[in-house]
Amino acid sequence: MEEKSYMKGNFRRSIFSSDNGFMVGIFKIQETNVKVLEPYTNKTVTFTGYFHELNEDDTYFFYGEEKEHPKYGLQFEVAEYERVKPEDKDGIVQFLSSDIFKGIGEKLAIKIVDTLGEQTLERILEDPSCLSLVPKLSSKKAKQIVDTLTMYESSHKTIVYLTELGFSMKDALAIYNKYKGNAISMIEHNVYLLIDDIEDITFLKVDSIARKMEIPTDDESRIKACIFYIMKELIFKNGDTYLTKEQIFSSVRQFLRFDLSEDLFMEYIEELLVEEKIVEEDNYYYVAQIYEAEKQILEKIHILSRSRKDQYKNLEKKLSELEKASGIIYNEKQKEAIKKALTNNLLIITGGPGTGKTTIIKAIVELYQRLHDYDDEELKKSIALLAPTGRASKRMSEATLFPATTIHRFLKWNKENNRFGIDEYNKDNSHLIIIDEVSMIDLSLMDHLLRGLTDHIKLIMVGDYNQLPSVGPGQLLKDFIQSGVIDTIHLDLLYRQDENSYITTLASEIKDDNLSKQFLETHSDYTFLECSSGSIGENLKKVCLQITEKGYDYKRVQVMAPMYAGVNGIDNLNKVLQEVFNPKDESKRELKVGDVIFRENDKVLQLMNMPDENIFNGDIGVITKIMYSGTSKSGKNEIYVDYDGNVVKYVPKDFNKIKHGFIISIHKSQGSEFEIVVMPVSSSYKRMLYRKLIYTGITRAKRKLILLGEPDAFMYSVHHDEEYQRKTNFCEKLKKLHISLEDEQTKIV
Repeated sequence: MEEKSYMKGNFRRSIFSSDNGFMVGIFKIQETNVKVLEPYTNKTVTFTGYFHELNEDDTYFFYGEEKEHPKYGLQFEVAEYERVKPEDKDGIVQFLSSDIFKGIGEKLAIKIVDTLGEQTLERILEDPSCLSLVPKLSSKKAKQIVDTLTMYESSHKTIVYLTELGFSMKDALAIYNKYKGNAISMIEHNVYLLIDDIEDITFLKVDSIARKMEIPTDDESRIKACIFYIMKELIFKNGDTYLTKEQIFSSVRQFLRFDLSEDLFMEYIEELLVEEKIVEEDNYYYVAQIYEAEKQILEKIHILSRSRKDQYKNLEKKLSELEKASGIIYNEKQKEAIKKALTNNLLIITGGPGTGKTTIIKAIVELYQRLHDYDDEELKKSIALLAPTGRASKRMSEATLFPATTIHRFLKWNKENNRFGIDEYNKDNSHLIIIDEVSMIDLSLMDHLLRGLTDHIKLIMVGDYNQLPSVGPGQLLKDFIQSGVIDTIHLDLLYRQDENSYITTLASEIKDDNLSKQFLETHSDYTFLECSSGSIGENLKKVCLQITEKGYDYKRVQVMAPMYAGVNGIDNLNKVLQEVFNPKDESKRELKVGDVIFRENDKVLQLMNMPDENIFNGDIGVITKIMYSGTSKSGKNEIYVDYDGNVVKYVPKDFNKIKHGFIISIHKSQGSEFEIVVMPVSSSYKRMLYRKLIYTGITRAKRKLILLGEPDAFMYSVHHDEEYQRKTNFCEKLKKLHISLEDEQTKIV
């Protein structure tokens, strides 16, 4: 068994600590088995991790691994720890006379140890009356020693018990902080309560621990927890906002794998309703969190819809001045969008690629500045440009020449406690918010955003609901538009094209399910290369070689496909394209991870959010350096990836967070644009070929789109609009709101 990496020594001080037990601190090393830490013996290093309590007088074993933080340098990331009990007389005296035991000085501590011997601590815990043997020790002080030592040992034993069950240190700490001395008895009574009481502890985690505890599979607590878990899984898997009874019952029985009766199932449903974990409305069942998010969004839309509109006497004049200054003549729909964005409190601007959405955003910002005569700093305080992803916000900023940020960063999201600093109790003071790529925003994020905005905000939502919907529940942009509650400007005039261009025309044809035969013709910005499904790999190599020969590197080119598996899947084609874009070379180091070979200069895709490193799911970078374990400071294999100037180091435990990015999924491409997009289309993708997916893929291309494969498969994808239809009645709720608004206005008149 491989020896754990450790450092033994003493806690010196805390640099930072959070409410959930996360700490950054200083540790003085006595001994270590970590090569890179050996020079720090009898010196201090920085550590991070989750801790219940650390005392300067104790000696600890910290288990984990070293990490090179890009900003703070060498750190030791603690996964688990244990306290070393003092064993000799001097150590026990020092322990009893420390700050842990208030009022026990060194003289009294020596007297206790002289009386009880080297097993002093064990004797006190086993038989507290032994302290009566210590001369002149009052019963009050003896009780204080027993209580302190018992509490000190209890917390440590509880955390050890929890980690031995299989909980992480972070989870164990959260459980102890919640239940204190009752933690063990509570878990033995009903371990499934943890799912409700402790954030981030999942049903599957608790269920695996319940098996270790030999809890019966038909235990009532397990079945009820399972029903709630299945409901959440179905909602987040399919993007639905509600479920039917039949759907839940069928899925629960399938998961449990025993014959659960419908009557018993409904009893548990009733209990969940009473506990307000779920909501039933019109025979539809909601997870309470989703139901409340819908309700809050509806209330905010209601408030903003009723707010008084702004009027600007000089709006037309300032708009004309802006046209002259920018050298742009806006068409009537664009002018309508710009003016309504500044007068309405709610507005949606929608349209496909090349219809001028970004141009309008830039105009709104500049006209707002002119109308209010703001300088740049005043403007930044008044306006916020937001997008759901880092790539989308960066693109927005570059196009408008105005700072843009992600919604999470705007709301001051804290990853440690998964909470937002901007909320209903601490609202943002911006006057105008413009959100791009709204089709990607789910119910929960929109709810959090609206909670953090004042009731006097101007909210402009920009997007194209013909693209793929959000990953999470709902289809907000589509529901907003179809409800008719929010004033919507539909942009349909194409700007991003010349006489021989075709990308935007193709996008429009796909959206309208009106594909012309032009899709097989070559244009200045578009090519369809016909080939069989079996020859896609070879033809893809040829196309990409031609692209590189024309001087384009793979940073400017993005290949994308619908699926990961199969000969024409992303995983296999990444290996094919690696040999085109970054072939084997003696000057480039390589590292084999499973069946994947990472090579210096490889293009890679980030798969998980890593906020500490300022990189997020979907970011694309290049491997700049690979260090082997024999020469690296850490003594482990290391991969360094450059994300537009931000270099991040990966050690073996992080290797699963990246994969090759020569070809990526269409889903991962959302919110991005690329100079050249190459997309294979094959009948082998059939189950993933549908209109919104193909539309999203081709609209990522900025200058050149190359499709290769089977024309029949492409036509099938365009005409096939049978992707999963999300269960949501949010649009109907919005329509009811609209009717109530009209009734209110009629009464006022």
